[in-house]
Amino acid sequence: MALVLKFAARSDVGKVRSKNDDSAYVGRYLAVVADGMGGHVGGDVASASTVLDLVHLDVPDTKDPETVLPDEIQAANLVLNELVNANPKLSGMGTTVTAMLLTGDVLQFAHIGDSRAYRLKDDVFEQVSHDHTFVQRLVDEGRIRPEEAELHPHKNVLLRVLGDSDASPELDVNKYQVKAGERWMLCSDGLNAVVPDSITERIIRGTASLEETANDLVETTLAHGSPDNVTIVVFEVVEEESLLEPAPFTSEEPVIEPAPDTGQLSIAAEGDIEASAALIRHEMSKRPHLLVGAAQLATETGKIPVVTQRSGEKRAAAILTHKAPESSPISIEDLEPDAPKQRRWLVPAFLSLMTLILAAVCVWGYLWTQTQYFVGTEAGKVAIFKGVSQDLGPIKLSKVDAVTEIPLDALPEYTRQRIESSLPAKDLAHAQTIVNELTVTAKQNCPVMVPENPNSPQTLPALPSYCQEISP
Repeated sequence: MALVLKFAARSDVGKVRSKNDDSAYVGRYLAVVADGMGGHVGGDVASASTVLDLVHLDVPDTKDPETVLPDEIQAANLVLNELVNANPKLSGMGTTVTAMLLTGDVLQFAHIGDSRAYRLKDDVFEQVSHDHTFVQRLVDEGRIRPEEAELHPHKNVLLRVLGDSDASPELDVNKYQVKAGERWMLCSDGLNAVVPDSITERIIRGTASLEETANDLVETTLAHGSPDNVTIVVFEVVEEESLLEPAPFTSEEPVIEPAPDTGQLSIAAEGDIEASAALIRHEMSKRPHLLVGAAQLATETGKIPVVTQRSGEKRAAAILTHKAPESSPISIEDLEPDAPKQRRWLVPAFLSLMTLILAAVCVWGYLWTQTQYFVGTEAGKVAIFKGVSQDLGPIKLSKVDAVTEIPLDALPEYTRQRIESSLPAKDLAHAQTIVNELTVTAKQNCPVMVPENPNSPQTLPALPSYCQEISP
């Protein structure tokens, strides 16, 4: 019997913030919470853009179910980069993402940042997400105790988020076998920053309906001062036949937004904000869902962040990969014997000219490839390459520009796979930025060398070069 999600959600600006940087969506198959970086301009833009980029996944069947969610989140991150390029005032914006996609009887999970996911299953309540924060890293390394993390002055410092700071951020990816009856909650850190997990668990266990659960969690957060935005998504895995109501978010029949006409669809494809908002409202209105926070405000007001579509191919690359159609060869001997001799030079002259033009185009195309950069692997280490990762037959279109000291084995598997497939960079500076980010990721796996007896001098093993800047 098919499984679906029964759900509720609520978002509140809190008692201190002037705007809501949180966004969330939940439907029959998808649940996602995004917490925009409130200390930066555009936190609401980042969370709304990311959530609205994922809502199309709320369907019963998806291709490549085990990879589609992280792939779409990475694609949403590229959109954030495009938004910053189009509007430098948004530089520095970012967002967390915690998302779950129901595929059959499996919940696909993808996460980055410090928003959280909790599960109540078989009477066991547990946090399934892992905070990507500085203090959580200290806890993981045994430098501080969990109770000390709550009082640490840097407890809100994030190590990983979506945004223009990372071209390919590392996500936590997992999957969970589910059955009817289990209950889940996604939340922004506005909840756990002021409400202990024990109170959260009591509310989730003790409330009769999901709407009551979401409301009680938000009201409890507000009662504790709520210095940040707070967003709650709760859902229960149920059998599809058990859902009698057409939509959990209203007692009335859902109002279907009018479909944009053909002209509006074309405008939306070109990046027109109002047309894009109408299209998103129409698509979402056809299925049960809840949209809250900045993403809800964006769709209602039509202020949806978009980037005008542009061609994904450059002419030089097209020339290098394009094959000219075959044609019948022409020779001087095939000409009429009575053709004027003075015209016979036209054919070889034309062929010579075309050969020169083709050679010039090929040379220009090759020179263009040498202005490109990408990050790949060389001798088991991360390296910066000049050129493009493809080859043209026996012709190499790239060469090593610099080999770093970062071993590929020091990086997570997902990141290794992306590097082995090559990470394109806009220029040399961008490639160096990617390498710096990979260095940070590699350092997270560096050992902490602590003498067993601090009072007696001991010689510690030498750390790898990329680890030596880490203080124990």
